Amino acid sequence: MSCSNLTMWVSSKPSLSDASSLSFSASLNPFFHLPSQNPSPSRSSATQIQCGLRELRGRIDSVKNTQKITEAMKLVAAAKVRRAQEAVVNGRPFSETLVEVLYNINEQLQTEDVDTPLTKVRPVKKVALVVCTGDRGLCGGFNNQIIKKAEARIAELKVLGLDYTVISVGKKGNSYFIRRPYIPVDRFLEQGSLPTAKEAQAIADDVFSLFVSEEVDKVELLYTKFVSLVKSDPVIHTLLPLSPKGEICDVNGVCVDAAEDEFFRLTTKEGKLTVERDVMRTKTDDFSPILQFEQDPVQILDALLPLYLNSQILRALQESLASELAARMSAMSNATDNAVELKRNLSRIYNRERQAKITGEILEIVAGANALS
Repeated sequence: MSCSNLTMWVSSKPSLSDASSLSFSASLNPFFHLPSQNPSPSRSSATQIQCGLRELRGRIDSVKNTQKITEAMKLVAAAKVRRAQEAVVNGRPFSETLVEVLYNINEQLQTEDVDTPLTKVRPVKKVALVVCTGDRGLCGGFNNQIIKKAEARIAELKVLGLDYTVISVGKKGNSYFIRRPYIPVDRFLEQGSLPTAKEAQAIADDVFSLFVSEEVDKVELLYTKFVSLVKSDPVIHTLLPLSPKGEICDVNGVCVDAAEDEFFRLTTKEGKLTVERDVMRTKTDDFSPILQFEQDPVQILDALLPLYLNSQILRALQESLASELAARMSAMSNATDNAVELKRNLSRIYNRERQAKITGEILEIVAGANALS
């Protein structure tokens, strides 16, 4: 007998058409009981379909195995989140130093008429959207959130009458856009288990060529910003044109670059996993105001802006990975809790069935003994 559905909810007052179907179901399933016509107000109107003891034992064993798998996946994701956070924090000194250099060079060029292609703002006719998704599932609504954010942005661009193209990063996003050929996609890219500068450089080269050749007038980066182990926000950042001061800005031009990083550490307390939060600010050496450049500042700026573009993309990939792992850890934690609850309910049903069976056998023996006496 199949044990796929243990509980079936039935109305306490079925109609005439429902009564025939219920009686037919009762003839097929000996464990099915019709609800009484005058149910007690203190009891629920749900009727439970119960399986045999063998099927229940098999289902309990299956739930136990599922619980072990989800618990292991939770611990693996928790360990990887730690490494992903360390990668984000370790990249902060380089980014901050690069910002200081860009800012000081920009201050020296305030009185000069400098034309740098990556900071050139021109009328927007076409926008490139770099959408960063994950490579795997089992992470709750992580991929759906960023894809919905991309769909909403595409709808806004259509309302404004602007053309657009998509650069998809991640297997989940690739499969989504492949099934929708009406969305123009410039390139499909995949990322490894841990983002590297080489992968970020491939994306940077693509958007750089599109922007410099004036095929697109603006490049926006859509990724999931890591907030905490239980929260992540899909955001849109303007990637190109770059801010002359090296700031990370949103679509409205507002600086959103955080100066501090929150570091989450998993520890055990009273035998349970707990999360401790630390706010870390990576210190960088102050940029000397009397430092002089041997080369022309314009040449240095042209060399540093692509480098900073690469660092922005790499940081976005790292934060997206940290958000994916945190979402997977949360999803596997919920799955483990559900498995524990389901195992408890199945064990309760199994014990009741077993007790009823033993009681019935005892009554049969007593009735037989009384009949012989």
